[in-house]
This record gives sequence, structure tokens and C-alpha cells, in this order.
Amino acid sequence: MADKAQARGQASRLLEQFLKAGAVEVTPDILQPAEALLDLYGEDIRARAYVTADPLRGEMMLRPDFTVPVVQEHMANGAEPARYAYAGEVFRRQDHRGAARAHEYFQAGFEIFDRADPEAADAEVFALFAGLLAKLNLSATIGDMGLLRAAVDGLDTLPERKAALARHIWRPKRFQHLLARYSGQVEVPKARADLLTGQRSGAPWIGLRSREEMEARIATLAADAAAAPIPTDAVAAMGKLAELRCAADQAPAALRALNIASIEPAIARLEKRLDALATRGIDLAAITFDASHGRSTMEYYDGFVFTFTATDPALPPVASGGRYDALTRQLGQGREIPAVGGVIRAGLMADLEAQA
Repeated sequence: MADKAQARGQASRLLEQFLKAGAVEVTPDILQPAEALLDLYGEDIRARAYVTADPLRGEMMLRPDFTVPVVQEHMANGAEPARYAYAGEVFRRQDHRGAARAHEYFQAGFEIFDRADPEAADAEVFALFAGLLAKLNLSATIGDMGLLRAAVDGLDTLPERKAALARHIWRPKRFQHLLARYSGQVEVPKARADLLTGQRSGAPWIGLRSREEMEARIATLAADAAAAPIPTDAVAAMGKLAELRCAADQAPAALRALNIASIEPAIARLEKRLDALATRGIDLAAITFDASHGRSTMEYYDGFVFTFTATDPALPPVASGGRYDALTRQLGQGREIPAVGGVIRAGLMADLEAQA
């Protein structure tokens, strides 16, 4: 296993290549304010990050990734278009299942903020990483979170239901449970049914929420109960979309065969991205397309996603990345810009190079 000096050296070499590709180096602080990370990830981030308290700056976290501080810096001070690169340590707590994985490791990354041609920017990042990792014989997988989001948007159901499904795309089990409930495959819980039929009308109003807030919630639940179920054919098509996996060059045809009208714009963007990749010399037949790629591990990505992985399934991805336009909107306080990027685990890359 690469020691810290070897990992640092590999990260420095990657940074040099990113700078040659036109990036400007950025060096986010190791100690980051917790507020933005909690707003983005929710309280779940506490289980994955090292949290501490500063008497003047409040709650802080050891840097769990570079993307959030890079986006914050760009949205506050950056010119357009922009390319950034960085190299340094990130810190991730591991539970007992990941005890063998590193708690502290070196990353090197490359990010593009550019409005002109998002699909070309996607291809630029992927091709740059593919070139740097070419000697390692890694498996490359791509996906597009925009496909599932577009399929949800196209469902014939209440806006509130679509919003709930979109919110849980990154939690597949919860997403499937909601889809089953909204399509009538799961019975309404007895407590909710009793509430909606008035069988608990004598219960007192207690809790931190006001009576008005609770009445509004009950009205929302009543509207949901009265709504028609999502058609079973739409649910089946959604399931086939989530399970679709094929060679990248076959993906557009396979997606169109699902007959989901609302995903056609996302398919057109995918075709444009694949053309841009082919123009940069990427063999599309050698890349796997997975429509659910990144659903459990890449929560702030909302479009193109990718990973490069070694043959050993116990190892984490050597490199990963994707498009995060919505993140720039969330951190930009009203401003936004298309953005894509990725990171390479420098120590893991050094290990694999030593074995090659």
C-alpha cells in the first residue's frame, strides 16, 4: 500500500497534468464550515465526516471532499468559463463495514464551469481521466441521473408525488417503496387510513407543530389518498429504465425502446455526449452504460456520472465524477452555472501502478 509520501507525490503529478489541461490551482481549507455541508447532505453527513467545534467559527468539519468548497469559491469570486484543479487530503469516517478503507487519503481533482457546451465539457473531463488512467486497465462505467429525473417528471400523478420521488432517486429502496405505494401496490398504513376517515378525530393536538401546520399536512395526505394510482405500465417502464445496463454505444437505442416519452430530451443530450466522447478517441463499445449508476453514492450529481474501477470489487473507485448543475444553484444564492468534474484517489492509483 502506498504510504503518505507516495500518495502525495502521485497527487502532485496528477495536479501538474490538470494544470497543463488549462486549470487554475485552488487550495480549499482543510477545516470547513459545517453549515453548507449539512444543508447539502443533511444530518447523514455527520456519520461520514469528522466534526468539531470552534469557539468563534462554530461547528466545523475536516474536509470530506473538495467539490463543495470549490463551488462556493467559484460562485463567490470566479470568472466564466473556469477550470480548477486541486490536490490534497480528504477525511471520511468509516463504519464497521468499511473499517478496512482509509479514513484519510489524497485526492486530485479537475472541475469545469462553462455554459457554452455542457456535453463537450463532460467529454473533456472523462477523456482527460481516461488518458491519465489508461495504463491501469480499469473498467469505465457512465450513467446519467437526468434520465430517471426526466422519467419521474413525466409521470401522470400529483406534483407532490413527483417531488417526493425526485427527492429519493438517490435512495433506491425508499424510491421503490414510494413508487409501489403511489401505484397502489402497497396498502395505506392503518394509522393513516384511520386519520383520513376521521376515526381518530378525538385525539388531542400535541407536538411542536401548530394545529394549522398539522391540518395542512392532513389535507396533503387526503389529496394523495384521493389521487389515481400511477399506471402499472409506467411503473414497469420505470423499473426497466433503472435496470438498463449495456455498452455505451447501444444506450440510446435501448433507452428509446422503453417508450418513455419524457426522457427523449435526456436521450438527445446523451447522444451528443457520446458523439463528443467518440470525437476525443473514446471507444464507446468498451464503456458500460448503467442508467442507475451513482444512485447510492453520488447524491449531488444530477446529470452525467462516471467511475473508473479496478477488477478487485473490494476496492473503492479509482476515479469518479459527474455533472452537478443543481449544486451551483444551491450554493450560488440565486446564481447558477453548468459544472462538471471528477477526482482520482492518488494513493490507490499509485498502488495499482506498482502492481502493473
